[in-house]
Amino acid sequence: MSTVIQSRKACTVNPLKMSQPIGGALAFMGIADCMPMLHGSQGCTAFGLVLFQRHFNEGIPMQTTAMSEVATVMGGLDNIGSAILNIQQRTKPAIIGICSTGVTETKGDDVDGYLKNFRATHPELDRLALVYVSTPDFKDAFQDGWAKAVESMVKGLAEPSSARREGSVNFLVGSHLTAADIEELREISESFGLEATILPDISGSMDGHIPDDFTPNTLGGTPVEAIRRMGEAELTIALGEQMRPGAEALMAKTGQPYVLFDRITGIEATDQLLDCLSQLSGQPVPGKYRRQRSQVIDAMLDSHFFFGGKKIAIGAEPDLLWNIGSWFNEMGAIITAAVTTTHSPLLEQMPCEEVLIGDLEDLEARSAGCDLLITHSHGRQAAARLNIAFLRMGLPIFDQLGAAHRLSLGYRGARDLTFEIGNLLMAQEEENRPDSWPLPTEDHDAHAPFAFG
Repeated sequence: MSTVIQSRKACTVNPLKMSQPIGGALAFMGIADCMPMLHGSQGCTAFGLVLFQRHFNEGIPMQTTAMSEVATVMGGLDNIGSAILNIQQRTKPAIIGICSTGVTETKGDDVDGYLKNFRATHPELDRLALVYVSTPDFKDAFQDGWAKAVESMVKGLAEPSSARREGSVNFLVGSHLTAADIEELREISESFGLEATILPDISGSMDGHIPDDFTPNTLGGTPVEAIRRMGEAELTIALGEQMRPGAEALMAKTGQPYVLFDRITGIEATDQLLDCLSQLSGQPVPGKYRRQRSQVIDAMLDSHFFFGGKKIAIGAEPDLLWNIGSWFNEMGAIITAAVTTTHSPLLEQMPCEEVLIGDLEDLEARSAGCDLLITHSHGRQAAARLNIAFLRMGLPIFDQLGAAHRLSLGYRGARDLTFEIGNLLMAQEEENRPDSWPLPTEDHDAHAPFAFG
């Protein structure tokens, strides 16, 4: 059990967390033909655009209601209506996802009421899906915004159904999964003959592919119609504790059962996922996964010398912290410093003495003497000052390529992660040189026999 501590500093010095609105916006980017929109000032949206463009190295579809000082005071009804009409006229999306920001939440805009009035005034846009989620950036964090957006999508779009499509499964995936993780998840489920609906599916929209035709909206993702039919699946599988509210909302609306896996990395976590899919499909685990499991075990045997007893410092969102921290514990490493962004039931279960809800300054102060520091790219200066190995995980990662294609899910993900981190730790080992071998003293050399073996 871990003790959870809340930082009481007067201000955040070096931020670790990203805000709720951009978490919600990224979740909407996992929906096909979608235009995410932030209800706030232009600066709020510009910040999110820059953040995502630097992380994904792709064009990012995102719009704003462009609230001015006057509009903020008087209310954003006209701005929301004008923005929806302009987006519909220019890009014709299937869905517009609206996330609030701090300025409009402080004012107390009744966005649900605004949208109700808009619907009554513009019946010609009844086919346009509008989903609103309250994501004030003065509270909670990135994964909370993602989770709330998914829950709002389920509540607003999924339709009740008493029918069940055999061989159909839903996945609700957390913000700690990359595009590569989601692709691996789809491949695994298809190997069991299952038809998977993944929400949100950023593997279709944020994976860096070149489209055949230009579209101003998202390039791919979960179709709106597929979300409406999620109630027809046999089972919903939620990946990450943050997806529990969404899974419960879907169960309440459709009566569909769900199971939740709070981890996706490591042998035990993958064993449980494959066992669940095998029982659901009635099919045995394919032979290729048995071979991949053997490869992970061999990778662990090869690298455990470099993991055992190593001191690790991690700064990440709660689900990512739990996922990677638990895996390090299995590998024999010691979590010396753990800093996160927001509350979660998992924090008290972390395999370390304490978890601090704080910032990167707190993480740096606790990382002295560690062998490896793990956080997003804003932690690189701290790692340099401490002169310790640094692994980039989370969002944003803007000083390396391929962040969306890092794989940690399944046996292949665990194997790749084992080798990547094992090589980092191996590089820190002291390398012996001819002059580093201690020579025996003259007395010892003269009287003691040589020892072999």
